[in-house]
Amino acid sequence: MFHTRFLLLATSAFLPTIAMAQDGATDQPLLLDEIVISGGLTPLAADGYGRAHSVLTAKEIEARGITTVQDALRAMPGVAASSTGASFTQVRIRGAEANHTLILIDGIEATGGADEYILTGLETANIERIEVLRGPQSVFYGSNASAGVINIITRKGGPGLHYGGSFELGNGAAASAHVSQRTERGGIALNLSARDDHGYDQSGDGGEKDGINRKTIGLSGDWRASDDLAVGGTLRWSDEHYDYDATAWDATDADSYVVDDPDLFSERREFSGAVWAEYSMLDGQLTHRLEYQKTIYKQSYDGGPFSRGETEKLKYRLSYGLDGQPVDSANHVLNLLAERQKDQNSTAPDYRRDMKSLTVEYRGFLDNGLDIQAGIRHDDNKVFDDFTSWNLGLSYRIPGQPVRLHASAGSALVNPSYYELYADDAYTVGNSGLKPEINRGFDLGVEVEVLNGRGLIDVTYFNEKMEDEITYVYGAAPDGRASYVNQPGKSPREGVEVTGRLQATEDLSLALNYTYLDASNPDGSVEIRRPRHELGLSATLAFLQGRGSVTADLRHVSGNYDSQFWGAYSTEHLPTYTTVNLAAGYDLTNNVRLNARVVNLFDKDYSDVWGYASQGRTAYVGLQARW
Repeated sequence: MFHTRFLLLATSAFLPTIAMAQDGATDQPLLLDEIVISGGLTPLAADGYGRAHSVLTAKEIEARGITTVQDALRAMPGVAASSTGASFTQVRIRGAEANHTLILIDGIEATGGADEYILTGLETANIERIEVLRGPQSVFYGSNASAGVINIITRKGGPGLHYGGSFELGNGAAASAHVSQRTERGGIALNLSARDDHGYDQSGDGGEKDGINRKTIGLSGDWRASDDLAVGGTLRWSDEHYDYDATAWDATDADSYVVDDPDLFSERREFSGAVWAEYSMLDGQLTHRLEYQKTIYKQSYDGGPFSRGETEKLKYRLSYGLDGQPVDSANHVLNLLAERQKDQNSTAPDYRRDMKSLTVEYRGFLDNGLDIQAGIRHDDNKVFDDFTSWNLGLSYRIPGQPVRLHASAGSALVNPSYYELYADDAYTVGNSGLKPEINRGFDLGVEVEVLNGRGLIDVTYFNEKMEDEITYVYGAAPDGRASYVNQPGKSPREGVEVTGRLQATEDLSLALNYTYLDASNPDGSVEIRRPRHELGLSATLAFLQGRGSVTADLRHVSGNYDSQFWGAYSTEHLPTYTTVNLAAGYDLTNNVRLNARVVNLFDKDYSDVWGYASQGRTAYVGLQARW
């Protein structure tokens, strides 16, 4: 039944765009830049990658007026973002828990201490692209990547000297700047951004706005010391202050649950960095890469002491061209990764974790159009049982046809967090006997080029099962406090992801994403904050010979559930909603662009989480300059 509903909705949404293209566009093919993704131990072309993925580029982000990563992720299939106000957004991929998605920034974990990374004001300024890999990914990224990986790639700059910046006003102010210099021997890039967003009242009562003030500095560089040796590194620092509202445990309905409180605030400090060296041998057939990464994450509430999480990784990767060719151009590549990870968290200062891992990956690009990516990883874990994960991806382009088939399967795990294991506060006590959660799944998809390559449609079916899912249970501890338990049995999740894009005319481009999801607990009850239907439609119209553009984004969400934290603490259905955003830009000169956008154009009152209001209609205007 759900297949029928999905096909009707997806087809009705996209067929009109094909008709428009047939009437108003030429038959010239659409030439797209090759997209290379970091979907394994070494980068590879997206059109030969077997695992389900999406890429959102800086050009698309700017055209659609998206300023935060959490809003960018709402425009991607298979991803559900739920917000208790703009300062607390969780991301769930394919119906998994929020801490089952690993978020990386330039390949480095965004948070330290094995915690879930909560999205707040993380800005899209100076981001080159956002990659989303869906499905089990522990083979390449370890724990917390059981449902997928989000990798945020920052701007590095092209050859020569480049610099610029932007400024925006509207319910606060934002500014960003960048400068980069690159030669044949290497380059350096500096990215700066700051946003003082006045926000909105999360309680919806018309009280004081809950704002976000965030500043970020990013520095990266690389240098080719010789023809065979390259070294580099990256540093990122961010400081954030945000307000939030209180909740009332004696609430009787959604309107009374969130209470306006002007005194509550939090401070976050994030640091991440990496240094690396890469050495080539045998004319590039054999490469070695050694990298050290470190992430420190601190957070304080209402002026109290900072909690601290820290993660360190040391990685060695060997890549070998099995067919005698350099690794970058070889059709058969063997990758070997040895990794050691250490993490600690002030939640449990007496406990530290240490894990050693070994991964082997084979990549084969065959003449008949078949691409293979296969990997296996073994984790030697000092706290939990050892675990072996695996992953297989296949991509097959049918000869002479504009059709590509892709499929993947694999297993992955998530280790319990420090808080889940060792918490001890007024309301919660940890459970040191928790077992890691294990996810196994597969997906099957077909990608079809239409209208002589001017359009592309991808349909993917996925099926995954989570074993030993960890759940927060009131009264589970012997002393009556809440605790965490492993649910017996498996949590099934299946669905369909659809993406489409079309150059309908020379000036009009269209995009579609749709997700159908059926996710439940082992007892058959519905999983909360995982909408059954999410539909996104986007249209960008260029005018005045390309100097100007306007983009409309529509988002529809239905079949979403959440727990009400009062009364019977039951699971309730959240109202269906549809929102529309507008963004426009005009090139005042070859280097300066005027931008404007409106969020929630029709001032829709909606909620992703029971009791929490969402942003009403808000307008912004700004300038952007680049050289």
